[in-house]
Amino acid sequence: MIAHIKNIFSFCHAPINFEEVQVSSSLLDGDMDAALLAIERNGVAIKGNIETKHDDPQFHSRNVELRTKLDLYANILHCVTIPTVPSRHAGIDIVLIRENTEGEYSGLEHETVPGIVESIKIVTREKIERISRMAFEYAKANGRKKVTAVHKANIQKLGDGLFLKVVRDMSEEYKDIKFEAMIVDNASMQLVSKPQQFDVMVMPNLYGNIISNIACGLVGGPGLVSGMNLGDKYAVFETGTRNTGTSLAGKDIANPTAFIRASVDMLRYLGCHYHANIISDALWKALVEQKIHTKDIGGSNSASDVVNATLINIEKLMEENPKK
Repeated sequence: MIAHIKNIFSFCHAPINFEEVQVSSSLLDGDMDAALLAIERNGVAIKGNIETKHDDPQFHSRNVELRTKLDLYANILHCVTIPTVPSRHAGIDIVLIRENTEGEYSGLEHETVPGIVESIKIVTREKIERISRMAFEYAKANGRKKVTAVHKANIQKLGDGLFLKVVRDMSEEYKDIKFEAMIVDNASMQLVSKPQQFDVMVMPNLYGNIISNIACGLVGGPGLVSGMNLGDKYAVFETGTRNTGTSLAGKDIANPTAFIRASVDMLRYLGCHYHANIISDALWKALVEQKIHTKDIGGSNSASDVVNATLINIEKLMEENPKK
């Protein structure tokens, strides 16, 4: 996919130079260290999901390692229905904001005696406060009307109770934004039955993983939605559901939409709004007006077909609206 992105950027003269780092699923640390150093050096990255094949409990996910070591504490997905893509519901426009560095993803598990395993969930006021602030500030900056906190405080009264209290207290600072709290199981049901009721949703790490997959499924699947991982120093852009897509590699059938959208997110983050808008509009034209669809969303086109249509549209849009 990165070859497609480089081609698109080159075609529209986006002012981006790439440093490529290969990371495998092996136990070797060298490639992961190189990736971390590259991101620390450049500040921004776009990545595919790194497959974790190992069952050794001491071997943590490399994706989790990257997010925690770089303190990419916010995962943001924008799930919007595309008119020409089949879906159960129309009019979905939901922003999901997920805490990205703690909770069950801390990976603190041990077997006390054979057959008995303890798994430790760690949450902190500091990290809840900053993800809550991110959610309300995002809503304020983007004209959003409501923030929904997703939790399980009825059962996890201390851990999720702290999350709920912190978000609720912070909502008092944002009187113009409606606040509601919803238990995660009910939120899942409401999401598949009446998704239009949601605007911005903020949640702890594990619930965010589940809710984001549901939301992506509602708007057409994993091939359509991009994801941003943001911290105070670094930003990493990827597909929203973090699928590896190993079985699709080299077949030219994977939907490139999510990855192209991730590149658009990256350009916006870097302040390259002209190029971001051109690519976004060109892709939308390919998907909606020309109905260039890959198999996963009911079409018969290849990944290259989507990219080539996008390139043709970019050329026309740049002629109509040259950069000043």
